[in-house]
Amino acid sequence: MAQFKAISLADQVFEKLEDNIITGVYARGEILTELKLVEQLGVSRTPIREALRRLEQERLIQDCPKGSLVLGITLEDLEDIMNIRQRIEGLAAYHATKNLTPESAEKFKQISDLQDFYYSKQDMDKLREMDDAFHEAIYELSGRTVIRDTLRPLHHKTQRYRRISMSHPTRVAATMQEHRAMCTAILSGNAELAAQLTEQHIENAKIHMMAGCK
Repeated sequence: MAQFKAISLADQVFEKLEDNIITGVYARGEILTELKLVEQLGVSRTPIREALRRLEQERLIQDCPKGSLVLGITLEDLEDIMNIRQRIEGLAAYHATKNLTPESAEKFKQISDLQDFYYSKQDMDKLREMDDAFHEAIYELSGRTVIRDTLRPLHHKTQRYRRISMSHPTRVAATMQEHRAMCTAILSGNAELAAQLTEQHIENAKIHMMAGCK
């Protein structure tokens, strides 16, 4: 486990297990045991126990007689997450527009331009990265700590469903169009329109994710 160096071992184990659960590497209903994870990750039981405790607090696993039962992110969870995002992300876009400076506007435009570039190349891996960067930029530009810290983990938890959704060319094309409109509204200083377009974008994403995963 030589790649686990930058932060504490327990944090890195937690992030690895969290990512595996969110992306479906560990399926809902699978049983995780300390011994199994020790063998997989090559670390001692102490950081694994700490990571499992945190995953249980996040409601991603549940203690059971045989170990830890993977709960993952259900469709019901997804619907709740997207409903929350829809209501809060519009606020983030509103405040991002109000807080925009020439420097931050240029950085935000670069992200939007990179999205267009990778879309033209049909580089879906990079496009997914830029989709994350686009939303993260809005959270950061909002300047609102509570909004940012609420949206970041919610956006992260939809990873698996976003990947499925973005495997459909029609949804990718629609996402690009929606992002461009959001970017134009933010850069033009129209905070009300930016909020409205962002809320509609999240609603559209939710509808497509829910329909594609049932």
